[in-house]
Amino acid sequence: MKPDIRRELIPRDDTLHLIGALNAMKAKFSDNAQKWQLLDESGHVPTEPSFTELVQHATGAQDLSRDVLRLTGDFAARPHSTNRAGRATLAHLATASTMSAHAASHFAETAESALGLPRSSSPTDQHYLKNGMVIDHATARSYLRRTSESLRDAAKELDGHLDFHRFFPAPSHRESPVPPPPGPSGRHR
Repeated sequence: MKPDIRRELIPRDDTLHLIGALNAMKAKFSDNAQKWQLLDESGHVPTEPSFTELVQHATGAQDLSRDVLRLTGDFAARPHSTNRAGRATLAHLATASTMSAHAASHFAETAESALGLPRSSSPTDQHYLKNGMVIDHATARSYLRRTSESLRDAAKELDGHLDFHRFFPAPSHRESPVPPPPGPSGRHR
């Protein structure tokens, strides 16, 4: 028995909608990775980094992460997430979910360190604390970029899947199959 290739197809409208959502989300992650900065214009940690600004980075990353997790969960609940293209897309979405969650936690650690700076007494402690902040913030931004790349890869997977739709066009209303003629009835005269 031959498998029905059409069953492997994710509906075209669903695919296009998901590609649009992935591209929009990808752009948000990429934009925020560029926009959320810790260092000042001279490339140094400010003397008094703004806890408020840094915790907003964490909050924003958490909101973005929630959106990726929600999209991943919604896609996983659909029946076409189990076909070849669906599984590959879901793998990219799972990676994006993981990366985005890591970004939020590293931004939160950066904000927490900013609160400790005024309490540190020695210049050596401040130096290590600032270096830790730079590393945490840069790591968080790296996770945002990696999330964006995973979302891009998921969209590419779905875009490639759209090529299969060319080979299996949906029947139009005029081309809908004609019902078979009625079979012989059980009554004869």
